[in-house]
Amino acid sequence: MYFLTYALLYCISLLPSFILYRLSDFAYLILYYVVGYRKKVVFNNLNIAFPEKSFTEKKSIAKKFYRNLTDTFIETIALLSMSEKTFLNRNKFNLEEVILLTKKGKSIQFHSGHQFNWEYANWVISKHMPIPFVGVYMKISNKAIDKIFYNLRSKKGTVLVATHEFKNKMHQLLKQQYSIGLAADQNPGNPSNAYWLNFFNRPVPFVTGPDKGGIKNNTSIVFVRLEKIKRGNYRVVTKVIAKNAADLKEGQITKLYRDFLEESIRANPDNYLWSHRRWRWEYNESFADKWIDDKEPLH
Repeated sequence: MYFLTYALLYCISLLPSFILYRLSDFAYLILYYVVGYRKKVVFNNLNIAFPEKSFTEKKSIAKKFYRNLTDTFIETIALLSMSEKTFLNRNKFNLEEVILLTKKGKSIQFHSGHQFNWEYANWVISKHMPIPFVGVYMKISNKAIDKIFYNLRSKKGTVLVATHEFKNKMHQLLKQQYSIGLAADQNPGNPSNAYWLNFFNRPVPFVTGPDKGGIKNNTSIVFVRLEKIKRGNYRVVTKVIAKNAADLKEGQITKLYRDFLEESIRANPDNYLWSHRRWRWEYNESFADKWIDDKEPLH
């Protein structure tokens, strides 16, 4: 099944870009107008995040989001056969400040959100980091697809580790100088063990691992924003938040990340994964000891 699926996707990847994007256009029409893939979740998220926007504005964001979603899928398939030159021409980035930190012996902890196209960002960072780059990922239930994505994501050198295996493997993986990419806007499995703070207009739990791990290991903290320039062309923007995370107080990294992510989403609202249930958990007083925001919970 793996070889058949891979062969099919590889053949698709060889198609000219204008045909690939026609396929993406068709997929968008099916997802948005026919299937209505997670449409209720998308509009509920937009209603929470942008109560000040009209329905017409939110509908426009939603449509662009679905186009970006299908573009990302097609662009990821295209990576199967994309040349190095083509890939580099399609991505803008500047990692000089980050690389300088590694030369001073610092390990790097990258914090990103679910912005498109994260597969491109993975390749950009893993290819250019002079130290091992560890990527934490969620396995795909379909074994053939999971293997294809595993091979694709690790192609430029990323050391991949599944989320459920990270706790047991992290001491081995992180015992020497390293860099690690974390999608820090993941929903925590247990909200009672999370940091709680306002995100847009409601309280949200954030996983504590990136904050605590950064401080414990005294990494340099780097936030990552992904910007879509045009179809197939992206800009990876990095911002060094702390050269020495141990200088920060517990919870401070999470608050800074929340601010950075919200600002990034407001700047490009259609480039965020709105089908992801970010406001899944409801805040209640039992989480009061986990509240780290400077402001009171919004309702």
